[in-house]
Amino acid sequence: MTRKYFGTDGIRGKVGEPPITADFLLKLGWAAGRAFANGGHDFVLVGKDTRISGYMFESALESGLTAAGIDTHLLGPMPTPGIAYLTRTLRAQAGIVISASHNPYYDNGIKFFSVQGTKLHDDIEQKIEYYIDSPMTTVESSKLGKAKRLEDAAGRYIEFCKASIPTRFDFSGMKIVVDCAHGATYHIAPHVFSEVGAEVIAIGAEPDGLNINDECGATNPAKLVATVLAHSADIGIALDGDGDRLIMVDHKGEIVDGDELIYIIAKSRLEVGQMSGPVVGTLMTNLGMEHALKQLGIELLRANVGDRYVLEMLSEHKGILGGENSGHIICLDRTTTGDGIIAALQIMAEMLSHGKSLHELKSGMQKFPQTLINVRTTKKINPDTDDVIQKSVQAVEKKLGNKGRVLLRASGTEPLIRVMVEGEQEDLVKNYAQQIADDVKKSIGA
Repeated sequence: MTRKYFGTDGIRGKVGEPPITADFLLKLGWAAGRAFANGGHDFVLVGKDTRISGYMFESALESGLTAAGIDTHLLGPMPTPGIAYLTRTLRAQAGIVISASHNPYYDNGIKFFSVQGTKLHDDIEQKIEYYIDSPMTTVESSKLGKAKRLEDAAGRYIEFCKASIPTRFDFSGMKIVVDCAHGATYHIAPHVFSEVGAEVIAIGAEPDGLNINDECGATNPAKLVATVLAHSADIGIALDGDGDRLIMVDHKGEIVDGDELIYIIAKSRLEVGQMSGPVVGTLMTNLGMEHALKQLGIELLRANVGDRYVLEMLSEHKGILGGENSGHIICLDRTTTGDGIIAALQIMAEMLSHGKSLHELKSGMQKFPQTLINVRTTKKINPDTDDVIQKSVQAVEKKLGNKGRVLLRASGTEPLIRVMVEGEQEDLVKNYAQQIADDVKKSIGA
């Protein structure tokens, strides 16, 4: 479908600039209320991360939903996957997340979950967009929605996370550092990991509305690395601002990305006979993961970049595990969406089961060196149909053979052509990527 407001993961932008304004969020709340109403006693959950604009947008959404005759249950700061879980278990008409995920505080956005705790179908997004562009009305006073705060939201989600691993796992003696990115997991993640027995050192757990994702969390794990080494911790866990990404650090201070973590979970599921279907990665998934999974007899399928597309492909091929190297890890045998806390617990359980460090577990997969160069463009260009670019790509692919790959794609959000090359030798990979990037520049006249 062609979307006017929705992107691949809801609606996102800079606070104060359309569409991320208070008046638009008021209208969006009303439009969502109209789209979700089924004539019964309807209610919607609204949760947010810790950025300061969340207060304003929470109020605006609540007002719009109320005008549409929908009750609002306010969750306060709550991880995105927690809102998905509560939407499903409380049987709400929908869940609304106020968050810009890993973006800085001056951005914000809105994501929706269906009653099943999954992304919205296209027809519902189309319906919401239809109402956004329609005149806003208010139901009669006797039918106005009401709002209340759900006081035990955090506790419900903490118990759900703990239940994602068997109760026989006791992590006493395991020292972990948890970086909450000053985001929505600040009051949840430390409790989850300490209640399963681990010794927890929490950082990035003092949100002030402005410091979310600021030099911390899954997108910037340098502080986590330093803290793991300083405390001789067994592992470090880095979440992002809304808790749906996970990057880990082993006891040597080495970063373990989403591809490596997915490989560890896939191998674990296979060993206990619980692996089903293929693993779904993206176009950016490291070739080393594809080779390592193949050695285990597990097929890797590649979706377009974005967890929405990973989920769609998992559903289509009846898979249970997928994600991105950025740290979106989806364990459909445990929950309905990407969940950083639950993914971390799966890794910890595997460490305990085998008595191995995270460093040892990741050694079964050897990442290929990968170079990404962004070429800025001033005109729209399709690299797949440009003769000069394709000749350059084909020449490099011939040299790489089956021991590497080339990926060119136009960015969906910026005027960029992304050139990615990966292979066995880092110096060659860099040279090949630069060679293709130079040819792209020549072709577009940059």
